[in-house]
Amino acid sequence: MKSEKPRVAIQGIRASFHEEAAFKYFGENIETIECNSFKQTFEALQNKEADYVVMAIENSIAGSILPNYALMMSYGFPIVGEVYIPIQLHLMALPGVKFEDIKYVTSHPIAIRQCVDFFDEYPHLQMVESNDTAACAKRIKEEKLTDTVAIANTLAANLYGLEILERRIESNKRNFTRFLIITHHDNQLKGTPNKASLCFEVSNKVGSLAKVLNIFADQNLNMSKIQSMPVLGKPSDYNFYVDVEWKETRQYDNAIKQILKYTHNFNILGEYEKFEEQPSIDQFKKPEQKKYIKIKTLSK
Repeated sequence: MKSEKPRVAIQGIRASFHEEAAFKYFGENIETIECNSFKQTFEALQNKEADYVVMAIENSIAGSILPNYALMMSYGFPIVGEVYIPIQLHLMALPGVKFEDIKYVTSHPIAIRQCVDFFDEYPHLQMVESNDTAACAKRIKEEKLTDTVAIANTLAANLYGLEILERRIESNKRNFTRFLIITHHDNQLKGTPNKASLCFEVSNKVGSLAKVLNIFADQNLNMSKIQSMPVLGKPSDYNFYVDVEWKETRQYDNAIKQILKYTHNFNILGEYEKFEEQPSIDQFKKPEQKKYIKIKTLSK
């Protein structure tokens, strides 16, 4: 019997930032499918073990997560939404543990690097890297570690019963991550999108990419992102991943028709509703109901 709750596959375990993003988009009434890798989340979607994937695609400090673009192209599932969350990192331990008792700090290596300014004042603490922030909090709980603290989010502290010793220890308070919502071709709601993620190649000639970008400008489309990646087996050839936004669907349709003349292997990875609220270091409003449409693959 199919669950009434959306089954959402995430990389990592419960209380990770991916689950936080899933809660922000769908609400907390979901079934979280824990996966060891991003590839495993797509496998869960392909095998109908999950209804959606929530996948990080870029971070304001670390930049784009390039392997995830390749995964999207490989599996061909459509993007149907996006969500941003601020990355707020806290220091947490078992209840009753004092800061002076701490010997070890454990977290994901990126999380550790984002808190170096805080730990510069405590050079005696030994850093222990792990593959997941929430998993570090879970380990402290399960192994009853009284000499170890984890760097993780509030969800992890609440879920695993840890006490937050220091809040917001990240060096950059304007750090946020963008997550994409991906689903089956037959598991989408209808609606009117105002943002699209595109992928295409252009000829390796002077001005080829400029022609495409000029079309966006002429049709009054805002290009909010561009990312290039080499095409496997084709030296000097690149895939360009572009996000565009529009106010009138007519402008977007006209742009796509014109762009097809100057590109090849053109794919629309998804058309969806833009996450309207600007990333904030303090709070995000609850997003409105998202609208979904089908992925399209176009050729000249």
